[in-house]
Amino acid sequence: MNMQNLMMQAKKMQNDIVKIQDELEKKTYEGKSQMVTILINGKGKILSVNIDDSIFTSEDKEVLEDMILIAINDALEKMNTDKEEKLGKYSKMFNGLM
Repeated sequence: MNMQNLMMQAKKMQNDIVKIQDELEKKTYEGKSQMVTILINGKGKILSVNIDDSIFTSEDKEVLEDMILIAINDALEKMNTDKEEKLGKYSKMFNGLM
């Protein structure tokens, strides 16, 4: 394989990575615990927090905070898994080169 073909393939791969990153950043991810739902975007920004109204009748602040934390971590884990699935093949290819 000549250098020009190699450079063209590298450029195509770079464009593919940018395209996938843009697609992932436009997605939203929903994380849930028992009474809390969190929505984040692909950049990791929390877009909304929805708390079930029934929580305020019997639950205290500490439980609410724990549930919010669980929901946020659930959404972030889904986002990171999606990114790894879509971009992981590229990082493996460049692992020894960088």
